[in-house]
Amino acid sequence: MLTVEGLSAGYHHLQILHGIGLTVGEGEIVAVVGGNGAGKTTTLKTISGMLAPTAGTVTFRGDPAVGVRPSELVRRGLVHVPEGRALFGPLTVLENLRMGAWTRGGKQVDDDLAEVFALFPILAERRRQSAETLSGGQQQMLAIGRALMARPRLLMLDEPSTGLSPKLTWAVLDAVRAIRDRGVAVLLVEQNAAQALDIADRAYVLESGSIVLSGTGSELARDDRVRAAYLGL
Repeated sequence: MLTVEGLSAGYHHLQILHGIGLTVGEGEIVAVVGGNGAGKTTTLKTISGMLAPTAGTVTFRGDPAVGVRPSELVRRGLVHVPEGRALFGPLTVLENLRMGAWTRGGKQVDDDLAEVFALFPILAERRRQSAETLSGGQQQMLAIGRALMARPRLLMLDEPSTGLSPKLTWAVLDAVRAIRDRGVAVLLVEQNAAQALDIADRAYVLESGSIVLSGTGSELARDDRVRAAYLGL
């Protein structure tokens, strides 16, 4: 579904990514783990068209994605939930969700709303509440729900556990598994390596803008280098 080859990118002549490569297949959760400053957010921004690469290729569902407007990539099914959630704070939960369906209309939108509310029942309870008054966990659920309203084929999540308690983190990651089980592929960027590797089918370790390890989630969770550097073991 997604193939990234030789991808390099950065900001203001500062190179952040150095020729990285990764793939995401149909129905997979693929995690990218690494410390602060490793280039995880830059990776997602470059894939989703928010940042132009300096080298390399991105192919989504068989078609080139480099140089394609982010809005067009959304229409094609590549949807990015950024770090910080980027919700419309004064708008209600329902209004935020409907904003996620801006590429579509009609009865399908109501059907998708029902699916989001089934996945996150608290959003149904608070549908008339403004987004800025929700808790951090509820805001993260809303950000994911809004992305699902675009009917993604690939959902990219940037640090969804940021600021959440362990209990809420697991609730969000359990929802990610449920989304995968519905047939949506997920590319998950996460600093909390233990939890990311626990739910990932495959994973990559990113250090200083380069991929240094890859394998299944369970393989990397057992790797001594990963355990020492990221799992505190």
